Amino acid sequence: MAKKDENKQDMKIKIIESALALAASQGWEYTTLRDIAQHAELSMSELFAVIEDKDDILVAFGKLIDARVMEGVSLSDDDMTTPREKLFDILMDRYEVLNDYRDGLVSILDSFKCDPKQVIISMPYLCKSMGWMLEASGIETSGFKGALKIAGMTGVYLKVLRTWKEDDSADLAKTMAALDKTLERAEKAADTFGF
Repeated sequence: MAKKDENKQDMKIKIIESALALAASQGWEYTTLRDIAQHAELSMSELFAVIEDKDDILVAFGKLIDARVMEGVSLSDDDMTTPREKLFDILMDRYEVLNDYRDGLVSILDSFKCDPKQVIISMPYLCKSMGWMLEASGIETSGFKGALKIAGMTGVYLKVLRTWKEDDSADLAKTMAALDKTLERAEKAADTFGF
């Protein structure tokens, strides 16, 4: 059973990488499931057994990014590091991981302008992902206040993602500056409203 799950995960990674490569070379909106199967050297039956549709590939990609970010999260308590500093580091790690898939991801983000429903479809998963980023930083996400924090964090992430999209520097200096500034504003707003 473990071997079967491992094979399925390997196949899913192959599908994600093929989808992103095709998005980079021909545009996400022009990439079909058939294209992805051919590029990944899979049959349509094998593709169907692993993913439901192109949206499912984006969800799987998001989970892959989350997993890579979580690998770098330390649970050891450091009294010198605030939750905001931890969150900053975790989000910067996330943008750096995204850089490995830059061309394909930029194509996907650009396609959202032509198909806004994709943003709405992606939102529930993105909110779950941001909940993980907050929890990993030591920020509580339960209850009504937690839901507001997740919604706010999703807004912060998307705002800075626009900067990341245009930031082709090796050190992501513009992204870092935008994240710092946006987190500072969000923190002030949270303090004002008692979060």
